[in-house]
Amino acid sequence: MAVPNSNLPIQVVEPQEGWAHTHTVILLHGKGSNGHEFSVEFFECKTSKPVGQPRTLRDLFPTIRWVFPSAPIRRSERFNCNESQWFDIWSVDSPNEKPEIQINGLKESIELVLDLVQQEEALVPRINIFLGGISQGFATAFSTFLFGEKDYAGLIGLCGWAPSAALALLGGELDGIPDSEEHDETPVFLGHSRDDSIVPLEEGRRLCSILWRRADTVVDFHEYAEGGHWINEPTGVNDIAEFLENNMNIE
Repeated sequence: MAVPNSNLPIQVVEPQEGWAHTHTVILLHGKGSNGHEFSVEFFECKTSKPVGQPRTLRDLFPTIRWVFPSAPIRRSERFNCNESQWFDIWSVDSPNEKPEIQINGLKESIELVLDLVQQEEALVPRINIFLGGISQGFATAFSTFLFGEKDYAGLIGLCGWAPSAALALLGGELDGIPDSEEHDETPVFLGHSRDDSIVPLEEGRRLCSILWRRADTVVDFHEYAEGGHWINEPTGVNDIAEFLENNMNIE
């Protein structure tokens, strides 16, 4: 499946048979991956309960449509090769180094994701759409949130960071709208493990700090002892399930 008028391939996992579509979760993969690969690995993760029963997030939320877009193939300036990435980056250890090489790709990816969100809005209202991703995927999702309309059901970030320098060059206001303005607060889930050897935990903490300072987000930050550059299992999966359940706004 592909987005009309773009070259963005998408892996879609529809709601379970017999269940009406009530919500959409759009999740962006990390650098070097793709939507299909991310979806397969994501649905291998399980919660701790109910014991003896299917307990992936798809099992527990049968009315959700899961959307996993794939990043364009872009040239890596540092490694002089083509790879799947939402925007070029010089170093994941220091993701705000050389922000000038991030600008064009980040801007294009923001537009691609906003187009995808608009398509999902033809199926469910934006307040029923969650946007998120892992690593560079959440860096892109956060950037999309910053520049587009808000009113999402929530944001879900795993092992992420804020491309602060690039966003500043693009004119993004990281500190958000003034407290004096009326606004809806978007709930944000952030999960990051201390043993993440790809994106340092400090980058996740910095991202959390940025979101805490914004007037339009409420952050639920989870720091895990282990889990690497992935989802802590089962505790982290439990936490995502609880976040979804608390913010699906089902009466």
